[in-house]
Amino acid sequence: MSNFFKHLLNDSSSPDEEEKNTWFAAAIEFERQNSQGTGSGDRISRQYRYRDRVSGHSRLLNDYFIEHPVYDETLFRRRFRLSWPLFLRILHMLQQHNDYFMQRRNAANTIGLSGEQKMTAALRMLAYGMSADSLDEYVRIGESTTIECVKQFCQGVVEIFGPEYLRSLKAADISRLLRKANQRGFPGMLDSLDCMHWTWKNCPAAYHGMYIGHVHRSTIVLEVVASYCIE
Repeated sequence: MSNFFKHLLNDSSSPDEEEKNTWFAAAIEFERQNSQGTGSGDRISRQYRYRDRVSGHSRLLNDYFIEHPVYDETLFRRRFRLSWPLFLRILHMLQQHNDYFMQRRNAANTIGLSGEQKMTAALRMLAYGMSADSLDEYVRIGESTTIECVKQFCQGVVEIFGPEYLRSLKAADISRLLRKANQRGFPGMLDSLDCMHWTWKNCPAAYHGMYIGHVHRSTIVLEVVASYCIE
């Protein structure tokens, strides 16, 4: 029992025995809550895990980003779903737009994740539908940080490239696209339609029949219209 309550209960100046009993009951309840917690409001300590982010950054650079990497540009494009120069261009623009993708030190003067690590985590999740914690062993990045990387990446890409690549077509754009398609042997074609199946892991049981196709599991079809670069 705390010293305050002990002093209060032993104080002879207290008015009567009934009031002392009330304070005594309050003291017991106070001690019980402090020793057992208060239920949903209990604080759970967060476990720290040393991931050696510097070694993860060095391994990623040696695999893909040095002058003579372990994996060439063909494998880079296959695994990242975009070319090596385009990866660096997007990363450079993201770093100029949002310092979240800059490598910094935290309050403990510990070096943080690099932009390459954060963007790799975001692209692997978006391209392959990988779980957030599956990248920890290679990229050395935690689950919650991976989810934040995906959010920051998507928001940054939309804010940077949206005004140019997501704007509505104008008459001049339509004429130019039709002209280029005609030159390639596809007269009257405005653009190309592609799609991919994104696995819906938590699909409700009532919807399974509606979303199961040739892949034999619940998926959502994402459709993308691709055309020549809008100038």
